[in-house]
Amino acid sequence: MPRFRTLADLDVANKRVLLRADLNVPVKDGKVTDATRIERLAPTIEALLAKNAKVIVMSHFDRPKGPDPALSLRPLVEPLSRAIGGKPVHFAPDCIGPEAERVVAALRPGEVALLENLRFHPEEEKNDPAFARQLAALGDVYVDDAFSAAHRAHASIEALAHLLPAAAGKNMQAELEALSAALENPTRPVIALIGGAKVSTKLDLLNNLTDKVDRLAIGGAMANTFLFAQGRPVGRSLCERDLADTARAVLAEAEKRGCEVILPVDAVTAEKLEPGVVTRTVGVNGVPPTAMILDIGPQTVAAISAAFEASRTLVWNGPVGAFETSPFERATVALAKKAAELTRAGKLMSVAGGGDTVAALAKAGVIDQLSYVSTAGGAFLEWLEGRELPGVKAIETA
Repeated sequence: MPRFRTLADLDVANKRVLLRADLNVPVKDGKVTDATRIERLAPTIEALLAKNAKVIVMSHFDRPKGPDPALSLRPLVEPLSRAIGGKPVHFAPDCIGPEAERVVAALRPGEVALLENLRFHPEEEKNDPAFARQLAALGDVYVDDAFSAAHRAHASIEALAHLLPAAAGKNMQAELEALSAALENPTRPVIALIGGAKVSTKLDLLNNLTDKVDRLAIGGAMANTFLFAQGRPVGRSLCERDLADTARAVLAEAEKRGCEVILPVDAVTAEKLEPGVVTRTVGVNGVPPTAMILDIGPQTVAAISAAFEASRTLVWNGPVGAFETSPFERATVALAKKAAELTRAGKLMSVAGGGDTVAALAKAGVIDQLSYVSTAGGAFLEWLEGRELPGVKAIETA
């Protein structure tokens, strides 16, 4: 695990702290509809305020093509204030230049400002050094609490971290420690449960994991490609038939590395994907030609549950069925509850992440019962793939 600085390593008293957040939250009609990311940022802000820092929050929002009032961060002022116990949050209508400088200059120790959307300036995504220097001029210290953006080499993430004393915020620290405990230095045996639709989007992930884990369970539509590669009927299921050779190569590599692969032995099928449709549970050799595999079956759930019980660490990315449509959430919910039960009993260290995974765990009602649930989609996946993340590298100590 690379060593990185944390808030404990910084002297922030009376200093201006540039805090990189990911406040790319859903907003409808000017109102935040899910404040999870804002709430997760609050402990870092509160820790800095407790040390008498002046906190300057920066974030991107969506993908603007230049300044766009519809993509302003102004609607986040009130929810951010609420998340930190009602303390006022000053707003700067730009993130660099005179307007930002004016708001920051007026800050007193223990106060918070929010800068306007970083991506209103194209230089942000270009990792432009001059833009990073303009941001750096607003602060004395840099704290990155945006792990979900750590896979992007942008000015406020990568270049800025080299211009000021830099450290990880509480979120970033928790994320890096959880991921390290799951993959870098885990308690064995380790099981990875990988679901989702396509093998093509998770090929690097599968190849990296077969080298890191003791067991790899595969579900979701991507399992259909593996079943097809083994010559089993998949009917009209979502399946990347052109990747059959690739799937066989993954299985061969796993065998060579001593990683046990768990594939579905039974499946819940239906003629169409819609709520309340008539389903049939069949063995994987008995999928009717007109049917689609839409969830793993109870025997497969039992096999994966047993593998959870035989493991000490779980890494989970992706649902094992079409969980958004009832009744095809059953297997994902059952496995989520099993993982939560083993975690509560102290028998399993469980780390899960990725957008659909978070939604599925929320549906199962266990999002707070796993050891760590990452809300960082792309960054979480790239970490699992074994890639170096620019935002993490930038705050590492030599």
